[in-house]
Amino acid sequence: MINRQREFASLAGKTALVTGASSGIGRAIAEEFAAAGARVIVHYSSSKLKAQEVVDQIQNSGGESDCVQADFLTDSFSRFCENVWKESGPIDIWVNNAGVDLLTGEGATLTYEEKLERLLRVDVTASVRLSKLAGNKMKEHGTGTILTIGWDQADRGMEGDSAELFSTAKNAVMGFTRSLAVSLAPEVRVNCIAPGWIRTAWGDQASQDWQERVMNETPLKRWGLPEDLAKLARFLVSDDANYLTGQVINANGGAIR
Repeated sequence: MINRQREFASLAGKTALVTGASSGIGRAIAEEFAAAGARVIVHYSSSKLKAQEVVDQIQNSGGESDCVQADFLTDSFSRFCENVWKESGPIDIWVNNAGVDLLTGEGATLTYEEKLERLLRVDVTASVRLSKLAGNKMKEHGTGTILTIGWDQADRGMEGDSAELFSTAKNAVMGFTRSLAVSLAPEVRVNCIAPGWIRTAWGDQASQDWQERVMNETPLKRWGLPEDLAKLARFLVSDDANYLTGQVINANGGAIR
């Protein structure tokens, strides 16, 4: 008999932590998880007001949420993970979304070497260390799922300084994801979303040339939205995806270049 009352990709009863969740993709993921029934811990680095906005939005919609601060450029990864487990109990879902912005604001003014150092620390080392720390705790607990964020063009190549740097960082994350999935199986699943052209802060102010390039390179002829990634993330961390691990899934509107 088909149970038509069951909610697809439900996260009811789960506790999820999303790093870099005060804006953009991280915020969309946090809000989608909450809509699916999860209790959501919103991590932020410096923007407490924005993080609190996410928490308030979730709570005003009937969900349960709180925020936690850590600067992954300087703070201890092990202390952060221990504190989260101590204060929030076992974490069922861990999303390593935090990343440095090198395309807008202060990040765009850094030298090539400075950008590389920040990317390696936040996008790579934080993803590796936090995934390993959280994953070991989940394995001891007997269950859990981890999600990382890659880049769809990292393993294909793209011109320019920023592309070189992001390719270095995101290839590392994607390769690590595949290996960690094997290490933590069968108790813990680990997957990665590799976004294509997503309209975040940089996309909103991109030049007309870039707007045309996105349309030309994307068969679906539109920018991806943070909400598109959030829906995929919800599925991947839910029990409906319990036969998926070690996968890097491109979310790029069909781009193949």
